[in-house]
Amino acid sequence: MSRTDAGSTAITITLTEDDLDPYVTHASTRRWLTGPGLPGDSGLLTFEELRRAGLRTVADSLGDPDPLAEELRDQLVIGALRGPDGGEAESILLDGETGEIATTYFFHDRPDLMEADPLAPSIETLTRFTTTTDELTDLRGQFASYEGRHGTKTAAEASRQLLAVFESETDGEVPPFWKAAALIRPLALVAGPGTTWGLTLDIPARLLDQEFGLGTVARFEEVDFPATLTHEPTRRFLRETGLPEDAFLFQLDTDVLLPTLTEFYEDEPAEELPPRADELIRLGYLMEDNSLVVDGATGEILTWSEPEATLAPLNTDVSTLAFTLWLLHRERAIDAELSGELTAEAYDQLATTMLQTLSKVDPTVTRARTDGGHYWTEAFQDEAGGVL
Repeated sequence: MSRTDAGSTAITITLTEDDLDPYVTHASTRRWLTGPGLPGDSGLLTFEELRRAGLRTVADSLGDPDPLAEELRDQLVIGALRGPDGGEAESILLDGETGEIATTYFFHDRPDLMEADPLAPSIETLTRFTTTTDELTDLRGQFASYEGRHGTKTAAEASRQLLAVFESETDGEVPPFWKAAALIRPLALVAGPGTTWGLTLDIPARLLDQEFGLGTVARFEEVDFPATLTHEPTRRFLRETGLPEDAFLFQLDTDVLLPTLTEFYEDEPAEELPPRADELIRLGYLMEDNSLVVDGATGEILTWSEPEATLAPLNTDVSTLAFTLWLLHRERAIDAELSGELTAEAYDQLATTMLQTLSKVDPTVTRARTDGGHYWTEAFQDEAGGVL
């Protein structure tokens, strides 16, 4: 086995004929693994397992347990999908006889519960799908023309283009992992980088109204702002664009003037408040006793957990908060149109796709995904709570 540079930045993993024996008998798979090879790094998946351990069967990985399904026993473990934190999640399996690719969760204590879900008809197709999706993410290759283009029409066009690639090699039966990639990842193109308001993103005019409905997006007046909200880009955004009053995980405070945390707890004092509580303005509440607040001086969006007495970053600013609420609402609408296919068949993969899409536009989410304790990161992964 070798790990070689295929260019200035790309790395591939290739195997020798001896590496493949006796595991892989499928002729075209053997040619691909000894020729073009596998990408060594991707935002979607990793083949580090193959580099670390070489080819091995599921049975060998589990110590050949009796209750393991027969169709899984000789499948080859070659890699893993990326999880929400960037680490390894579901394992990627290769059928050495047919060349088909699937995924599975390893249950070491209950191997009888393990099942394989289709991912790609061949290793060549898997590589092509991965490369194409990474090209969309980085706006290069066949998606280079999207650089500098933004809006809902641009996102829809990119989505159709990516989905067409997946449909062309799966007879129209696109596995949920790739369907989520085609329908969710292009949504990062909806909002462009901030150029006019001094915020991270330029949110298209009326985007929130179109998504949540007319009359459901609240816009504020100057009288609503406390004196400590001095960050002018935030004030302008709340005046002109606003925020949805009810965004599933977020409820906006609309009955009273926006209070500071100090003012909010005047009638029922909290046991502890964070430093500078009089400079933190409460916009509303999240689930599980979390207040959503904005730093009046910087515009940073944070969560304040009263039970845990912790203040934590949530979004970079009010523009990325609005995009997050929009993205969550859009994803739920997309999944409803698919009769719940994404959440029912690929929840963890969908959660990872959502977080990677959000990370593309919000640097705070990028940092928080690996630091732990981030509200959106934990909420999106909460399959039992039905967040997505």
